[in-house]
Amino acid sequence: VQLQASGGGLAQAGGSLRLSCAASRTIASFNYMAWHRQAPGKQRELVATIFSGGSLTYADSVKGRFIISRDNAKNTVYLQMNSLKPEDTAVYYCNAWNTGGNYWGQGTLVTVSS
Repeated sequence: VQLQASGGGLAQAGGSLRLSCAASRTIASFNYMAWHRQAPGKQRELVATIFSGGSLTYADSVKGRFIISRDNAKNTVYLQMNSLKPEDTAVYYCNAWNTGGNYWGQGTLVTVSS
């Protein structure tokens, strides 16, 4: 299974970016897919999760600003990031899990300037 993350870049505080995670197989096969991030000098943290049944969870730090969604036809999960803050600066990773394994994509860098 390959996960290809894209969409990172430079944004100003208050701006928006949308990350995409394209899977090499049907995303319906995963129990969940998630976005994590790791800021410089910090541990990786879970940002948002979408479960196969449609449930969504978010880290408190991004609630009300970020939206995770999926397009099953495109085998892609998205992270819409609005009202970006400098503290959102990090490498963002997509992740998928099923009984066959825990899969990670390469990171995509998001930099938010103040």
